[in-house]
Amino acid sequence: MSHRRPIVAALLTAALCGFAAEAPPSMDTRAVPVPSAKPAFAPDPVNTLPYDYQRQLDIYGAKHLNPTARPLLELGRELYGPGQFAVGKNLLGEKNLLFPQLLFYGDLRTAVAWNDNGAVEKGLAAAKLNLDLDLKITATERIHYFFTPLDDRATGTFTQFGGTRPRVGNTEFDLTPDALFFEGDLARIASGFTGRDNHFDLPFTAGLIPLLFQNGVWMQDAFNGFAFTIPARNSPSLQITNMDVTFFAGFDQVTTPALRGDHDGRVYGATTFIEANHGYWEIGYGYVEGNGASRDLSYHNLSAAFTKRYFNRLANSVRVIWNFGQDPAAGARTADGVLVLVENSLVTSLPSTLVPYLNGWAGFHRPQSLARAAGAGGVLLNTGITFETDGFTGFPKLDDTGHNTYGAALGLEYLFDLHQQLVFEVAALNTFGNPAERTAPGPQYGVGVRWQLPLNNAWILRADAMAAARERLPGIAGFRLELRRKF
Repeated sequence: MSHRRPIVAALLTAALCGFAAEAPPSMDTRAVPVPSAKPAFAPDPVNTLPYDYQRQLDIYGAKHLNPTARPLLELGRELYGPGQFAVGKNLLGEKNLLFPQLLFYGDLRTAVAWNDNGAVEKGLAAAKLNLDLDLKITATERIHYFFTPLDDRATGTFTQFGGTRPRVGNTEFDLTPDALFFEGDLARIASGFTGRDNHFDLPFTAGLIPLLFQNGVWMQDAFNGFAFTIPARNSPSLQITNMDVTFFAGFDQVTTPALRGDHDGRVYGATTFIEANHGYWEIGYGYVEGNGASRDLSYHNLSAAFTKRYFNRLANSVRVIWNFGQDPAAGARTADGVLVLVENSLVTSLPSTLVPYLNGWAGFHRPQSLARAAGAGGVLLNTGITFETDGFTGFPKLDDTGHNTYGAALGLEYLFDLHQQLVFEVAALNTFGNPAERTAPGPQYGVGVRWQLPLNNAWILRADAMAAARERLPGIAGFRLELRRKF
């Protein structure tokens, strides 16, 4: 055995020399070392409470089902049901299996209100029914139908019991769709037909499609058209971690107050969502093409927004909407100018439940959203609760157009233990520039309060109140109590 020892020693020496001569691994230039904590190791935690074995077992064995509101109709796969899913049906290809499911759900809103809109004072009870019929075909394809049978967009179902014109009522029953569209993923459909995997996604939709961009500020409308998205892009060189780009076009039922007639235009555009600069960007461009009586009111619309949290204390969004290029043959421009919106909320010691906010804007001339449904409210809908209406009782609000005005809303939202909501707000706006280019003739000052309480998993109770003084206009005030049933 002794004659083997020199050989073994030589092999070990060669191996050690080889490892010593090997260059150390280099770090990627894009990587940043994380500074170590001081001290590097903290003492182990000490549990001073007596050990409770039953509580440890309850983590795994004491689970229970929470009651949830169920849809009116569930056919096929159950919504959020227990157990394993059934095997899909191979009718469109083994890579795009069928999982048929038909769901019928919605909510019923009933409210009693007393509203003084300056010119008219009335007490009324009103109802609004939102219904969704959702036919899911595969994991990515579906047909969706949304309608509000108790209103026809212009008028709703209500009865008036007091005010300037008591004992006035109206009943509507309308099955006209507010949205009716097909949506799916072209890559998944192609995979099903070809049997090959696609290494991309291309979601799309067509029909009477509802589109909402920038929290409904830049666009909130449903129109006949199509849209498709190039999702989940990134660029290390530009430090973009995630980016989506959506292209859309609408050919009928495009709504904007900039046009003379109802649904009197078309819209084409693109918008992108970009995560970069430790925040996210939203950038969009659209072109509204007038036709008929609005043929000379076509205009361009450009918008950009940036949202970021600063110093872990301030959540901030800055939005800009710019309308340009409109050249009417007669009369004033209806979409012209710039709107700057700034939204701020303070991150408190209770970041999920106590949220102070201060939102402001400045609007020059007559800026407009790219497209805005009549029931969506004005472009300042997110500025504060004093700029919101409810869409079915005519609850009063401050001027929400942003035309030649500037102002702010200061409020506090408290969510208690996430079981109820209380919001208190004060707001004010002032006017400037050409009076012919704005709705508000003078300054306005308002105060508003909102309270919401979920009674159980299906019922919600909500109360709103507001009052405002308006220069050169009568004051406004309102109170409403709403009961909402989800199903």
